[in-house]
Amino acid sequence: MGFKEDDVVICRCEEITLKEIREWIDRGYDTVNELKRVLRTGMGPCQGRGCEDIILREIAQRTGKPVSEVERGRVRPPVKPIKVGLLASGEGEVR
Repeated sequence: MGFKEDDVVICRCEEITLKEIREWIDRGYDTVNELKRVLRTGMGPCQGRGCEDIILREIAQRTGKPVSEVERGRVRPPVKPIKVGLLASGEGEVR
């Protein structure tokens, strides 16, 4: 049993493999946000910090675009994961 590149898990939070990402790019989903909608990549606890750069490079490679021309995903607050209790308590609130 050998190593298969397609079986590599790219988005660890959502357990999305390189094969799945490639299949959806080949179907025409060639932006980070489109892949996020269909595969949930970047929607786990890391919010894409672990997988977005890899996905950007894969989109660039499969579409023939330079990485600089591939649109990055949208970032929505909170930018870093925080505990809901901290939000509810209002600690660290800027006034």
